[in-house]
Amino acid sequence: MATSFTKQEQVMFDDVIEGFEDLLVIAKGAELYDPMTAQEAVNARDKFWIPAPMIGASYDGFDQTANFDGLTQLNVPASIGYHKSVPKTLSSKNLRNAYAMDQFGKAAKQKLASDVNTALFRTAALFGSIVSKRTGAATGYDDVADIDTRMTRIGVPADGRMAFYSPSAMNAMAGNLASRSEDTARSKNAYEKAMIRHDVAGFEVFKNDQEVRLTAAAGGATTVNGANQRTIPAATTTSAGLEENKDNRYTDLVVTAVGYADIQVGDAFTIAGVNEVHLITKQDTGSLKTFRVVDKPAANTLRIYPAIIDPTEGSIASKEYANVTNAPATGAALTWLNTVAAPLNPFFRKESLILIPGTFAVEADDGWQVMRATTDLGIGITYTRQGNINDLSCKARWDIDFGTALLNPEMAGVQLFNQT
Repeated sequence: MATSFTKQEQVMFDDVIEGFEDLLVIAKGAELYDPMTAQEAVNARDKFWIPAPMIGASYDGFDQTANFDGLTQLNVPASIGYHKSVPKTLSSKNLRNAYAMDQFGKAAKQKLASDVNTALFRTAALFGSIVSKRTGAATGYDDVADIDTRMTRIGVPADGRMAFYSPSAMNAMAGNLASRSEDTARSKNAYEKAMIRHDVAGFEVFKNDQEVRLTAAAGGATTVNGANQRTIPAATTTSAGLEENKDNRYTDLVVTAVGYADIQVGDAFTIAGVNEVHLITKQDTGSLKTFRVVDKPAANTLRIYPAIIDPTEGSIASKEYANVTNAPATGAALTWLNTVAAPLNPFFRKESLILIPGTFAVEADDGWQVMRATTDLGIGITYTRQGNINDLSCKARWDIDFGTALLNPEMAGVQLFNQT
């Protein structure tokens, strides 16, 4: 079947493709991961495992008899979990209206780009485990420097760091800079555009066009219920005789909570007596480790990022991947960090956040007309229409298919302002 579109539709399609990538602010900071052919993705049901960065351990002395062990290659599950569509019914009058078609394309482009940005934003903001709690309003350099400190002291590499601030936070930062009595390009830019320059304290800093808010933690007094709750890193796990890959990013922590039902995904906390360590040197930083709630898989159980991996467990894998000084003691108190509702301001190292293009088949031979294109970031965009002879209208839709994943929650996090 021949595929035919009006001139207005062809112009609209070209304009959408040309401008779509410009709107993908956060997507430009994510790594593209496209590991499979379409057939392989079908066979895997759009789910697959991605190798995580490997960390080693060193030991003193010549005699290393007790320190030989197998290679522990950790993997992270990922899936293509988003399919977004913008559908419309167009009359024969609409199809000749160049202005209306242009507006339809612009609206579709804006919404689909926002869908990609929002998915990546929420992945980093809700699952990133580093938490910068600021008691005052955003001011600028000191805020970005705080997240630099938190990442650097645990050994996150300094390259590829990005931070995305909500409009309210960025405008406050720009206002602080604009109010200074200096005649510089950056001060003028802050005054005229409510923006600060991209490079601040080792981060590329951007204003995001949305605010996703995290409400105040409402779990109340919460303590650890049971000693030695930890994750022992392993490449695979065996269940009912079947060996499968293991997700080592989380620990299921059993707690006693006054308001367990009110604990929400995204809540941030520290655990008394559980300090963070440098991921390479394993030195105690002297600061409490920050954690995030990512799920509630069972009664009185919190699934938390990152996993609690402590060297005192004794295995070589635990020594290699240790991220805390020790497992929490039973009765250790959780201290909630998100004490006031506020917008989330995510930050991450580029290689930790990935964008996964999806695929789906729409063929003209099946009775509709199709135009397709792929952006430089790898996101495929499909425009499909099908006519209705009853009233000479047609149904048209824009579609994209993609997934996101955070490979290492300790290379991402969130900054919160005005916390008590």
